Amino acid sequence: MKKSAFYTCLTITIAIFLTASFKSASSFKSESSEEGMRLGMQSYTFHKFSAVEALDKTNELGIKYIEIYPGHKLGGKWGDKTFGFDLDADARRDLKALAASKGIKIIGTGVFTTNNSDDWEKLFAFAKDMEMEFITCEPNVKDWDLIESLAKKYNIKVAVHNHPKPSTYWTPDSLLAQIATRSALIGSCADVGHWRREGLNQLECLKKLDKRIISAHFKDIAPKTDGETEQHDVIWGKGILDVPAMIKELKRQGFNGILSIEYENNWENSVPDIKQCIEFYNNLAK
Repeated sequence: MKKSAFYTCLTITIAIFLTASFKSASSFKSESSEEGMRLGMQSYTFHKFSAVEALDKTNELGIKYIEIYPGHKLGGKWGDKTFGFDLDADARRDLKALAASKGIKIIGTGVFTTNNSDDWEKLFAFAKDMEMEFITCEPNVKDWDLIESLAKKYNIKVAVHNHPKPSTYWTPDSLLAQIATRSALIGSCADVGHWRREGLNQLECLKKLDKRIISAHFKDIAPKTDGETEQHDVIWGKGILDVPAMIKELKRQGFNGILSIEYENNWENSVPDIKQCIEFYNNLAK
Protein backbone atom coordinates (compact mmCIF):
# COMPACT_ATOMS: atom_id res chain seq x y z
CA MET A 1 0.00 0.00 0.00
CA LYS A 2 1.31 3.45 -0.89
CA LYS A 3 2.00 5.84 1.98
CA SER A 4 -0.70 8.30 0.86
CA ALA A 5 -3.29 5.54 0.72
CA PHE A 6 -2.12 4.19 4.08
CA TYR A 7 -2.49 7.58 5.81
CA THR A 8 -5.87 8.15 4.20
CA CYS A 9 -7.04 4.78 5.51
CA LEU A 10 -5.57 5.51 8.94
CA THR A 11 -7.30 8.89 9.10
CA ILE A 12 -10.66 7.37 8.20
CA THR A 13 -10.19 4.62 10.81
CA ILE A 14 -9.40 7.15 13.55
CA ALA A 15 -12.39 9.28 12.55
CA ILE A 16 -14.71 6.27 12.74
CA PHE A 17 -13.31 5.32 16.15
CA LEU A 18 -13.73 8.82 17.55
CA THR A 19 -17.25 9.09 16.17
CA ALA A 20 -18.21 5.78 17.78
CA SER A 21 -16.63 6.83 21.06
CA PHE A 22 -18.50 10.13 21.01
CA LYS A 23 -21.79 8.41 20.32
CA SER A 24 -21.21 6.05 23.24
CA ALA A 25 -20.45 8.90 25.62
CA SER A 26 -23.31 11.01 24.28
CA SER A 27 -25.87 8.79 25.98
CA PHE A 28 -24.75 10.50 29.19
CA LYS A 29 -25.65 14.20 29.16
CA SER A 30 -25.21 16.86 31.79
CA GLU A 31 -25.29 19.62 29.19
CA SER A 32 -28.23 20.72 27.06
CA SER A 33 -29.22 18.02 24.59
CA GLU A 34 -32.27 16.51 23.01
CA GLU A 35 -30.79 13.00 22.99
CA GLY A 36 -29.59 10.57 25.63
CA MET A 37 -29.81 10.69 29.39
CA ARG A 38 -29.76 14.24 30.67
CA LEU A 39 -29.02 15.42 34.17
CA GLY A 40 -31.54 17.78 35.70
CA MET A 41 -32.31 19.20 39.13
CA GLN A 42 -35.40 18.51 41.20
CA SER A 43 -35.99 21.86 42.88
CA TYR A 44 -37.03 20.16 46.14
CA THR A 45 -33.29 19.74 46.67
CA PHE A 46 -33.32 23.50 47.33
CA HIS A 47 -36.70 23.79 49.02
CA LYS A 48 -35.17 25.83 51.84
CA PHE A 49 -34.44 28.46 49.20
CA SER A 50 -36.68 30.22 46.68
CA ALA A 51 -37.16 28.94 43.14
CA VAL A 52 -35.13 31.90 41.88
CA GLU A 53 -32.28 30.85 44.17
CA ALA A 54 -32.73 27.25 42.99
CA LEU A 55 -32.19 28.46 39.42
CA ASP A 56 -28.98 30.21 40.53
CA LYS A 57 -27.71 27.06 42.23
CA THR A 58 -28.64 24.93 39.20
CA ASN A 59 -26.71 27.36 37.01
CA GLU A 60 -23.72 27.17 39.35
CA LEU A 61 -23.78 23.39 38.99
CA GLY A 62 -23.78 23.62 35.19
CA ILE A 63 -27.11 21.78 34.92
CA LYS A 64 -29.40 22.83 32.08
CA TYR A 65 -32.73 21.37 33.20
CA ILE A 66 -34.87 21.77 36.31
CA GLU A 67 -38.06 20.12 37.54
CA ILE A 68 -39.82 22.55 39.88
CA TYR A 69 -42.11 21.16 42.52
CA PRO A 70 -45.65 22.59 42.90
CA GLY A 71 -45.76 25.15 45.67
CA HIS A 72 -42.09 26.15 45.48
CA LYS A 73 -42.00 29.80 46.60
CA LEU A 74 -40.68 31.84 43.67
CA GLY A 75 -38.88 34.65 45.50
CA GLY A 76 -37.20 37.47 43.62
CA LYS A 77 -39.68 40.00 42.27
CA TRP A 78 -42.48 37.45 42.77
CA GLY A 79 -42.00 37.20 46.52
CA ASP A 80 -44.32 34.65 48.10
CA LYS A 81 -46.00 33.58 44.85
CA THR A 82 -45.63 29.84 44.34
CA PHE A 83 -45.00 27.68 41.30
CA GLY A 84 -48.10 26.12 39.83
CA PHE A 85 -50.98 26.46 37.39
CA ASP A 86 -52.35 29.53 39.21
CA LEU A 87 -49.45 31.67 37.98
CA ASP A 88 -50.59 34.49 35.72
CA ALA A 89 -49.40 34.82 32.13
CA ASP A 90 -46.83 37.54 32.91
CA ALA A 91 -45.26 35.51 35.71
CA ARG A 92 -45.08 32.43 33.49
CA ARG A 93 -43.41 34.35 30.67
CA ASP A 94 -40.93 36.14 32.92
CA LEU A 95 -40.01 32.98 34.84
CA LYS A 96 -39.28 31.12 31.60
CA ALA A 97 -37.19 34.07 30.44
CA LEU A 98 -35.26 34.17 33.72
CA ALA A 99 -34.49 30.45 33.49
CA ALA A 100 -33.44 30.80 29.84
CA SER A 101 -31.13 33.69 30.71
CA LYS A 102 -29.25 31.22 32.93
CA GLY A 103 -29.21 28.55 30.21
CA ILE A 104 -31.86 26.48 32.02
CA LYS A 105 -35.09 24.94 30.78
CA ILE A 106 -37.96 24.24 33.17
CA ILE A 107 -38.43 20.70 31.93
CA GLY A 108 -41.15 19.44 34.27
CA THR A 109 -43.09 19.84 37.48
CA GLY A 110 -43.91 17.47 40.30
CA VAL A 111 -44.73 15.62 42.38
CA PHE A 112 -48.32 16.71 41.73
CA THR A 113 -51.31 15.24 43.58
CA THR A 114 -54.94 16.33 43.74
CA ASN A 115 -58.36 15.05 44.73
CA ASN A 116 -60.02 17.47 42.33
CA SER A 117 -60.29 16.01 38.83
CA ASP A 118 -60.79 19.48 37.36
CA ASP A 119 -57.19 20.37 38.31
CA TRP A 120 -55.70 18.04 35.71
CA GLU A 121 -56.62 20.09 32.65
CA LYS A 122 -55.29 23.21 34.37
CA LEU A 123 -52.02 21.41 35.07
CA PHE A 124 -51.59 20.13 31.51
CA ALA A 125 -52.39 23.54 30.04
CA PHE A 126 -49.84 25.09 32.41
CA ALA A 127 -47.20 22.54 31.43
CA LYS A 128 -47.84 23.21 27.74
CA ASP A 129 -47.62 26.96 28.24
CA MET A 130 -44.35 26.54 30.14
CA GLU A 131 -43.03 24.25 27.36
CA MET A 132 -42.46 21.34 29.74
CA GLU A 133 -41.60 17.82 28.64
CA PHE A 134 -43.31 15.94 31.47
CA ILE A 135 -45.46 16.09 34.58
CA THR A 136 -44.48 14.06 37.65
CA CYS A 137 -47.50 12.95 39.64
CA GLU A 138 -49.31 10.33 41.71
CA PRO A 139 -52.88 10.33 40.35
CA ASN A 140 -56.01 8.90 41.86
CA VAL A 141 -56.88 5.68 40.03
CA LYS A 142 -60.28 7.08 39.05
CA ASP A 143 -58.60 9.84 37.00
CA TRP A 144 -56.52 7.67 34.68
CA ASP A 145 -58.79 7.84 31.63
CA LEU A 146 -58.88 11.63 31.93
CA ILE A 147 -55.13 11.91 32.40
CA GLU A 148 -54.39 9.69 29.42
CA SER A 149 -56.66 11.78 27.20
CA LEU A 150 -54.99 15.00 28.38
CA ALA A 151 -51.50 13.58 27.82
CA LYS A 152 -52.46 12.89 24.20
CA LYS A 153 -54.24 16.23 23.78
CA TYR A 154 -51.29 18.29 25.03
CA ASN A 155 -48.51 15.86 24.05
CA ILE A 156 -47.08 16.02 27.57
CA LYS A 157 -45.52 12.94 29.19
CA VAL A 158 -46.78 11.66 32.53
CA ALA A 159 -44.15 10.32 34.94
CA VAL A 160 -45.69 8.48 37.89
CA HIS A 161 -43.68 8.79 41.08
CA ASN A 162 -43.32 6.07 43.72
CA HIS A 163 -43.62 7.54 47.18
CA PRO A 164 -43.43 4.90 49.95
CA LYS A 165 -46.43 2.99 51.25
CA PRO A 166 -49.33 3.72 51.35
CA SER A 167 -48.81 5.32 47.90
CA THR A 168 -50.74 3.42 45.23
CA TYR A 169 -47.59 3.26 43.11
CA TRP A 170 -44.93 2.25 45.61
CA THR A 171 -43.98 -0.87 43.63
CA PRO A 172 -43.38 -1.24 39.87
CA ASP A 173 -46.07 -3.94 39.75
CA SER A 174 -48.70 -1.62 41.22
CA LEU A 175 -47.79 1.05 38.67
CA LEU A 176 -47.82 -1.35 35.72
CA ALA A 177 -51.24 -2.60 36.80
CA GLN A 178 -52.56 0.88 36.02
CA ILE A 179 -50.54 1.90 32.95
CA ALA A 180 -49.37 -1.23 31.09
CA THR A 181 -52.01 -0.91 28.38
CA ARG A 182 -52.03 2.87 28.25
CA SER A 183 -50.24 5.35 26.00
CA ALA A 184 -46.45 5.32 25.82
CA LEU A 185 -46.66 8.93 27.00
CA ILE A 186 -47.32 7.47 30.46
CA GLY A 187 -44.58 5.85 32.51
CA SER A 188 -42.52 5.95 35.66
CA CYS A 189 -40.67 8.65 37.53
CA ALA A 190 -38.28 6.18 39.12
CA ASP A 191 -37.33 7.23 42.64
CA VAL A 192 -34.64 4.63 43.26
CA GLY A 193 -34.11 5.69 46.87
CA HIS A 194 -37.73 5.17 47.88
CA TRP A 195 -37.71 1.67 46.39
CA ARG A 196 -34.67 0.61 48.40
CA ARG A 197 -35.93 2.21 51.61
CA GLU A 198 -39.10 0.14 51.20
CA GLY A 199 -37.06 -3.06 50.96
CA LEU A 200 -37.20 -3.41 47.16
CA ASN A 201 -34.21 -4.00 44.90
CA GLN A 202 -33.91 -0.80 42.90
CA LEU A 203 -32.15 -2.47 39.96
CA GLU A 204 -34.85 -5.12 39.62
CA CYS A 205 -37.47 -2.37 39.82
CA LEU A 206 -35.83 -0.56 36.90
CA LYS A 207 -35.79 -3.80 34.91
CA LYS A 208 -39.49 -4.42 35.55
CA LEU A 209 -40.27 -1.00 34.11
CA ASP A 210 -38.30 -1.64 30.92
CA LYS A 211 -39.18 0.98 28.28
CA ARG A 212 -41.75 2.62 30.60
CA ILE A 213 -39.40 4.99 32.45
CA ILE A 214 -40.04 8.65 31.61
CA SER A 215 -37.74 10.25 34.20
CA ALA A 216 -36.07 9.53 37.52
CA HIS A 217 -35.52 11.10 40.89
CA PHE A 218 -31.98 9.84 41.06
CA LYS A 219 -29.86 9.40 44.17
CA ASP A 220 -27.64 7.16 46.25
CA ILE A 221 -28.40 6.36 49.89
CA ALA A 222 -26.55 5.26 53.00
CA PRO A 223 -26.80 1.76 54.52
CA LYS A 224 -29.55 1.29 57.09
CA THR A 225 -28.35 1.90 60.63
CA ASP A 226 -29.93 1.43 64.04
CA GLY A 227 -31.85 4.46 65.21
CA GLU A 228 -32.13 6.10 61.76
CA THR A 229 -35.70 6.55 60.60
CA GLU A 230 -34.74 7.00 56.91
CA GLN A 231 -31.58 6.13 55.05
CA HIS A 232 -30.15 9.53 54.13
CA ASP A 233 -28.87 10.55 50.72
CA VAL A 234 -25.13 10.40 50.08
CA ILE A 235 -22.79 11.46 47.28
CA TRP A 236 -23.26 9.17 44.29
CA GLY A 237 -20.98 6.14 44.38
CA LYS A 238 -20.59 6.24 48.18
CA GLY A 239 -23.86 4.52 49.04
CA ILE A 240 -25.55 1.16 48.50
CA LEU A 241 -27.53 1.73 45.28
CA ASP A 242 -24.79 0.81 42.77
CA VAL A 243 -25.11 3.90 40.59
CA PRO A 244 -23.03 2.45 37.69
CA ALA A 245 -25.31 -0.59 37.48
CA MET A 246 -28.43 1.59 37.46
CA ILE A 247 -27.00 3.83 34.73
CA LYS A 248 -26.00 0.76 32.73
CA GLU A 249 -29.53 -0.63 32.99
CA LEU A 250 -31.10 2.66 31.89
CA LYS A 251 -28.68 2.79 28.97
CA ARG A 252 -29.63 -0.78 28.01
CA GLN A 253 -33.26 0.28 27.92
CA GLY A 254 -32.45 3.19 25.63
CA PHE A 255 -33.61 5.64 28.31
CA ASN A 256 -33.82 9.09 26.78
CA GLY A 257 -35.05 11.22 29.64
CA ILE A 258 -34.12 13.35 32.62
CA LEU A 259 -32.27 12.09 35.69
CA SER A 260 -33.44 14.67 38.20
CA ILE A 261 -30.89 15.04 40.97
CA GLU A 262 -32.89 15.01 44.20
CA TYR A 263 -30.32 15.34 46.93
CA GLU A 264 -32.13 15.22 50.25
CA ASN A 265 -29.29 15.84 52.65
CA ASN A 266 -27.11 18.70 53.84
CA TRP A 267 -30.04 20.95 52.95
CA GLU A 268 -28.37 24.29 53.71
CA ASN A 269 -25.21 23.65 51.70
CA SER A 270 -25.74 20.77 49.28
CA VAL A 271 -24.06 22.28 46.20
CA PRO A 272 -20.55 20.92 47.03
CA ASP A 273 -22.00 17.41 47.50
CA ILE A 274 -23.99 17.63 44.27
CA LYS A 275 -20.88 18.73 42.38
CA GLN A 276 -19.29 15.44 43.42
CA CYS A 277 -22.39 13.52 42.24
CA ILE A 278 -22.12 15.21 38.84
CA GLU A 279 -18.39 14.47 38.67
CA PHE A 280 -19.08 10.79 39.42
CA TYR A 281 -21.75 10.68 36.72
CA ASN A 282 -19.55 12.38 34.12
CA ASN A 283 -16.70 9.98 34.87
CA LEU A 284 -19.03 7.12 33.93
CA ALA A 285 -19.27 8.61 30.46
CA LYS A 286 -15.51 8.37 30.02
